[in-house]
Amino acid sequence: MRHTAAPQPIQRTSLHRELVDRLQLLIINGDLTPGAKVPEKALCAQFDVSRTPLREALKVLASDGLVRLEPNRGAWVTPVTTGEVEEVFPVLGALEALSGELACKSISPDEIDTVRHLHAQMIGSYETRDLDSYFALNQQIHRAILLAARNDTLTTSCQALSLRMQRARYLANMTEGRWATAVQEHENILKYLVDRDGKNLAHTLLGHMEAKRASVVQWLNAQDPLPDAS
Repeated sequence: MRHTAAPQPIQRTSLHRELVDRLQLLIINGDLTPGAKVPEKALCAQFDVSRTPLREALKVLASDGLVRLEPNRGAWVTPVTTGEVEEVFPVLGALEALSGELACKSISPDEIDTVRHLHAQMIGSYETRDLDSYFALNQQIHRAILLAARNDTLTTSCQALSLRMQRARYLANMTEGRWATAVQEHENILKYLVDRDGKNLAHTLLGHMEAKRASVVQWLNAQDPLPDAS
């Protein structure tokens, strides 16, 4: 039985998911520049894969809005635009607010402890000015609250929009003042979650996302226009 081909589909699925995740990270971190052509040959060599699985992964990223596929021309990293940020962030904020309100009704003590632990780690990253670690832990906190809402439709919608905005938040380096304010907002998020105060948590999450929107828009407006990829 150990020599059957049954495990192969799982291996291919794992490869596909890993490729998607790695490409997402390259885009979010800015290693693949917004507006630039995706270097498929170099990426195939880097990941030791053929063009077929790479292109399948790029199709997933295209459905997420992270790349644009052009017939006979390949894939291009979609630019981060002020219009997209202004359109997506209010919707994402409303979904985050709803997730907080629902989470306060259903979150378990163990899940609260998990968020409390992630928050403590995030504060440690803030104190050492480890921005990469801070962002990663920040995302884990928001995801933990989202999952605690126990609403699959909300989770799917929120994660899709959050993915599109992660790179904007990452590219827009925070000022010291904004970073300190964001940490205080997270202190309040934890407090209201522990208190199961859904109304105030929803209000705080909505304000938190609005502050992020303003910060990203300010950064985008200060940048030179991105080159046209067409």
